[in-house]
Amino acid sequence: MCYSNSSTSTTLQLSERYKKLKPSSPIEFTYYFASGFHFPNWIVATDDEKLQQMRWGLLPHWFKGNNWMDFASKTLNARQESCHEKASFKHLIANKRCLVPSTGFFEWQTHGKEKIPHFIRHAHQTIFSLAGLYDVWLNPSTGAQELTFTILTTQANDFMSEIHNTKKRMPLILNKEEENHWLGKEILLQDIANRSKVELEAWPVNKKLLLSADANQEAVQQRYSGLLGMQKGLFD
Repeated sequence: MCYSNSSTSTTLQLSERYKKLKPSSPIEFTYYFASGFHFPNWIVATDDEKLQQMRWGLLPHWFKGNNWMDFASKTLNARQESCHEKASFKHLIANKRCLVPSTGFFEWQTHGKEKIPHFIRHAHQTIFSLAGLYDVWLNPSTGAQELTFTILTTQANDFMSEIHNTKKRMPLILNKEEENHWLGKEILLQDIANRSKVELEAWPVNKKLLLSADANQEAVQQRYSGLLGMQKGLFD
């Protein structure tokens, strides 16, 4: 799954990367590490001419519950294979697609009883795109319309299968040439399920720092060498 992401790009860099206008009142965020369970705000690209600011954790327009955070914690991700069956997502696939910018994400590798966090990024793109869906929810407490999103996930490719070696999932990472087709509704989900050609690179990171209250710092993405004897396969 994809519950931890990073975005260290400025709004201007994202505007240039996606050929979109900046939001009217952009708020700058720098996330070396961001947990979806904290429901961070994110700059997201849609088919609109402007970039949009949204909150991670999708709230469908029909949501009427009292605890939005409890609901949103269950919609941080949407499985590519089954989202068309889920009430929260199925009405969004045709017309509410988005690109979630990333500069790298985090996943855990299991060795027996030990879990080792890794930072993963695209091998050739500083800013790459995760396929997402979004919706607009009317907050009854404030009367304000809120944009929220979910990140699509798919079966892990060979590289990610060695890292996320239990559930073997990965975010649905789009190639640059697929981005406009995704936003333009010109490709179906099943057409982009196979991510075998997406080239990634990864390394272990400091678990203690990652799990601390001060994880949002550049050091959280740095290679951690305190795992002697633990590296296997891709990380020998």
